[in-house]
Amino acid sequence: MTLTGEAAADWRTLVAHQRPEWPSPAELGDVTDRLAASLPLVTPQECDTLTAQLARAAEGKAFLLQGGDCAERFDRLSTQAIHGKLRLLERMAVILTYASAVPVVKVGRMAGQYAKPRSRPTETVDGRTLPVYRGDAVNGIGFSQAERRPDPARLLRMYDASRHTLDVMRAFARGGTDLRQLHQENEDFVSRSAAGERYGELVGRIGRALSSEDACGGDPSRTTELFASHEGLLLDYEAALTRHNPRSGRRYAGSGHMLWIGDRTRQLDGAHVAYFATIDNPIAVKLGPATTAEQALALIDRLDPDRRPGRLTFIVRMGAHRVRYLLPELVEKVTASGAPVVWVCDPMHGNTFEAPSGHKTRRFEDILAEVAGFFEVHEALGTHAGGLPVELTGEDVTECVGGGADLGFDDLHRRYESACDPRLNGGQALDLAFRVAEMFNPGASGVMAPDAAVKAAAPLARAAASAGRGGGHFRAGTEVAPGEGPHHRAARQDGAQVQGDREAQPLREDDVRG
Repeated sequence: MTLTGEAAADWRTLVAHQRPEWPSPAELGDVTDRLAASLPLVTPQECDTLTAQLARAAEGKAFLLQGGDCAERFDRLSTQAIHGKLRLLERMAVILTYASAVPVVKVGRMAGQYAKPRSRPTETVDGRTLPVYRGDAVNGIGFSQAERRPDPARLLRMYDASRHTLDVMRAFARGGTDLRQLHQENEDFVSRSAAGERYGELVGRIGRALSSEDACGGDPSRTTELFASHEGLLLDYEAALTRHNPRSGRRYAGSGHMLWIGDRTRQLDGAHVAYFATIDNPIAVKLGPATTAEQALALIDRLDPDRRPGRLTFIVRMGAHRVRYLLPELVEKVTASGAPVVWVCDPMHGNTFEAPSGHKTRRFEDILAEVAGFFEVHEALGTHAGGLPVELTGEDVTECVGGGADLGFDDLHRRYESACDPRLNGGQALDLAFRVAEMFNPGASGVMAPDAAVKAAAPLARAAASAGRGGGHFRAGTEVAPGEGPHHRAARQDGAQVQGDREAQPLREDDVRG
């Protein structure tokens, strides 16, 4: 049971780490009053639906796939871009559903991901120091005093942009998903991919499973379920959109279906944990390499005292070289406590480094290695690898190196567009989905045993069929320090300067928490 009544306001008396220094309390108050009078963006019923699906993920009976931008941008908001990310998630989900033999819960990292935590309050470029960019919800990315001034009116723009994104997601969901078409697109990708031979057998088995469903009278064209998530960083915004449900007596954040607390703001005595304890949405907490088992257990006691399945997800981001020796103790002690958390692997934020050009980037091989370590730990402990959050875009950007297209450091400048941290492009994201599919069925490069293939055919039908129930309405569905943008070679982020050519450099741990 979440906290209600006066307890809901307790967060305002506590330290809210990463809270912007809004220049005018009166202006902020006017904005939050307007938000409080606005309609919530999601419904309690949608949030409860997601909680129920995540409860299945906690039992190993579903798998969470979360994806989207590191930081959304107002000036890049478009129906086409949203469709591109959603289509990519659907294509990845087909692969993972077949390989895992369980339904995939699809959650967009979108419709509210407009703010980012930062490691330092300022940024220095060419000897000039200004407030750091904290995301479009707070200030502008342009390097000027006017752009970097925190502006509460941007919270209203975030609300409008998030509403538009959710409208597009709802329309996309109502329009349905043709599994055959998604599979055809994946086949086309494999035929063009350098790794095509590796993935060919798995693609063939998925195709045969779909043909079998058609022969049995299944309808591969159905509505789909999508949910929206973001980091609940700006508590003034979140609190203004929190609503009391008179039917259940519970409180819900109306800004998104699922919210998470970052590794920088998960202090047990902090404002973020206090606020999250008052809402009934499914929530998540990022756990970085410094997290102890005792801290994880204390977070469970604070955020999920009733041990409700699907309520709490732990997003672990340890780094490829740490996950195998840091994760086991956390999983063992949390499992021994009986807490039904969903364990998911963020393979992005612990594997960010600076390329010789000054771009923040990630190696596909490091991302894959962390996921592999995550799966190995759960396999060894007999627990469930419950999901995969990925920063991605459907566009052909060049922000991460490696993958099937073998992008290198020299390619980063060609199309580096992220406002913050590097994302996988569409091809790299599909490569990742195929490689993760192999982890569900190790030993044959994704080739499944015949009995597993038979079992896997059913979830494709079940996942789509369950999405079709309810009339096809939309179901509610950093960290490298979240970074500056893309292009900074001579421009240094977070108060330092980048000078001269050099080897790729890892970012300090303080720069990769979120």
